Amino acid sequence: MLKDNLSLQLYTVRAKLVEDFEGTLARIAQIGYTKVEAFRTAEFADRLAETLPEYGLAVPTAHFALLRDDRAFASAFATARRLGVSTVVVPMTRREQWQSTDGIKTLAHELNSAAAEAADHGLTVGYHNHHFELETKVGGVHGLEILADHLADRVALEVDTYWAAVGGADVPALLTRLGDRVKILHVKDGDATLNNKAQVAVGDGVIPVRDILTAAPNALRVVELDDFDGDILDPVEKSFAYLRELEPLV
Repeated sequence: MLKDNLSLQLYTVRAKLVEDFEGTLARIAQIGYTKVEAFRTAEFADRLAETLPEYGLAVPTAHFALLRDDRAFASAFATARRLGVSTVVVPMTRREQWQSTDGIKTLAHELNSAAAEAADHGLTVGYHNHHFELETKVGGVHGLEILADHLADRVALEVDTYWAAVGGADVPALLTRLGDRVKILHVKDGDATLNNKAQVAVGDGVIPVRDILTAAPNALRVVELDDFDGDILDPVEKSFAYLRELEPLV
């Protein structure tokens, strides 16, 4: 039996949340999502804690800017526990950290340190990529793979499959090489360029979604669009329907 493995990154609907926070969450639940991924989690924590249970939405993963200030670890981990988050994900790092093996090793050390402290709170730390972690290669190896080689076993990867493709990776092959390290996927589609407005509902673009999901069968699938030229809830709904058709709950 397939578990309920679909989530929605709330960054996708950030403008809708500003317009109508509760109504947007209600619509997400009406579409069929039972999970969401939080962004700017500390800022929205109170409203999420009050509203998510009302609509039956869990938040197993959330983005936190952990590495900007390690003094914020305790606060971030407390917020995660309050919301029921199990994996706190570092959403982005500086591109210049990826220009050398030493820079990547330093980042791995920072993630490992954060993960060790998170473990004391019963939490997992993850890392989310953009395109430059794949675009950067050292000795012909993608930077993200070099990072993975220096991460402690407890650190997870949230592979943004769209940005990995934009960065030049063969994404199904990349996921196969990374193996069980990949716990979460950002599933998105479009024309595989840096133009966020060209992103579309999952299944409507050029990204090999079926092969990607096959390569990471146990990962949580998090639907995301960075931008969209139209009503964002249309591709949010269409993506849900497409992914459920591919991997129905039985």
